[in-house]
Amino acid sequence: MKRWALMLIGITMVSAPVLVSAQVSLTTIVDLAQRNSSAVRIAGADLQKAYAALSESKDAYMPNLIFSSGLPAFHDVGFTGGVPSIMSASVQSMVFSLPQNHYIAAARSAVSASTLSLKDAREQVTLDASTAYIELDTVSTELNAARQQEGSADRLVTIEQERAEAGVDPVSDLLQARLTAAELKLKRMHLETRAATLAKELSSLTGLPSASITPDHASIPEIPEVKADEAEHATAAVQSARMLAVSRQKTARGDQMGIFIPQISFGGIYNRNTTILNNFNEYYNKPIPTNSFSSGLSIQVPLFDLIRSAKAKGSAAEALRAKVEAEQAQRQNEIQIATITGNLRELDTLAEIAALKQQIANEQLKSVLAQLELGSGSGTGSAAQPQLSPKAEQLALIDERQRFQDALDAGFELSKARLSLLRALGHMQDWLAELHAN
Repeated sequence: MKRWALMLIGITMVSAPVLVSAQVSLTTIVDLAQRNSSAVRIAGADLQKAYAALSESKDAYMPNLIFSSGLPAFHDVGFTGGVPSIMSASVQSMVFSLPQNHYIAAARSAVSASTLSLKDAREQVTLDASTAYIELDTVSTELNAARQQEGSADRLVTIEQERAEAGVDPVSDLLQARLTAAELKLKRMHLETRAATLAKELSSLTGLPSASITPDHASIPEIPEVKADEAEHATAAVQSARMLAVSRQKTARGDQMGIFIPQISFGGIYNRNTTILNNFNEYYNKPIPTNSFSSGLSIQVPLFDLIRSAKAKGSAAEALRAKVEAEQAQRQNEIQIATITGNLRELDTLAEIAALKQQIANEQLKSVLAQLELGSGSGTGSAAQPQLSPKAEQLALIDERQRFQDALDAGFELSKARLSLLRALGHMQDWLAELHAN
């Protein structure tokens, strides 16, 4: 039994890290981020509020029924002037109102604005989660290369220590090797801190434990390449701002019409009367009827109303403000597109340069390894090149890994710019389609 127990504990300890650090795909991260995002939930609540406001504006034409009931606490004495009812019901609804029609249209535009705002929040969360995930994948790969660099630097220090003790190299070469090892150690620590920060950011976005988030490079699809043309581009945020401006304009129009346009309402009242606790019948020629009902149309004609006039002016000012904000949002988006487009061309060239440098470093490493294995191969005599020392291998390895990391950095910056351009052009749906198709 003890042997079986020890075996079970051993299996659990071995499998636990695998379960904790299981790879999570980018699609899963984005889906969880959209469901867990506070901004998305707030936008969803705003959309529900907009639907409620639309229903409220339309229900003004629907009859509402109000029921009330009550009995006097003591026996009434004398004529009080009211109808002695123990139960009453009233019905009221709007029949005709041109301003209300504008309010309904304004509420519909507000629903459209809230819908677009929700879409914009989802797209922003998609951009944030995708960028953080791709950066974490890049940093994780760089961290592996940095550890390889650190191992080469440690071997370089050992080689320089031996050569300095043998009097082959000066002490300054040993100090330089130690400095290189210390700098690479600091770089590795910086990458570890950055990876932990990105994992924590993704944990905050998705609700997953940060220790369980390990990127799966194969789940990252190719980012669609889009180009900005001369046509006007509108993101969901810009479209939402425009619809909000339309809503404000319709509200202002309704308030303006309410100053001089009459409205008609319908009302009806039913009372269940009683004379149990009063002596009302003593004051009438005939007994009070048990049931009474009245109805009518109420026509309100505004002649002089400063409150409505002031409200209309305030609504007009809000409509103007919303229109200007929508135009400003469009201009800012166009500036952002121009900026990203310019940066994208530079980043594309930088990525090409970094890739070429990596290839050159890789070829130089192959050359160094070949010379160390076969000799310099340059013959003898005064023109012959000296035989390479073992430290040349470690220096070439360190340089090759550095160029590899530089290429990764350039590639990430290029991917980040492409995602930002997709967002600015309103094409984040293309990226979502790529994610779910991958």
